[in-house]
Amino acid sequence: MSFTDKAKAKAQEMTGLAKERIGDATDNQRMQAEGAREQRAAHDRQREAGRDVKDAFEK
Repeated sequence: MSFTDKAKAKAQEMTGLAKERIGDATDNQRMQAEGAREQRAAHDRQREAGRDVKDAFEK
C-alpha cells in the first residue's frame, strides 16, 4: 500500500469517525451508521493491503 493510499484510508477513517460522533451528538442514527460504514471501509482497505503484502512475500 503506497503512502497515498494509506493517507486516503486514514482520511476516510477520520471522516467516518467525525460523522459518527456528530451523529451521536445530534442523535442522528443515519449519520452514525454512515460514519461507522466509512470507518469499516477504511479498515477493510488497510487490511486488504496488508494481506497483499503478506501474499507477495510468501511467493
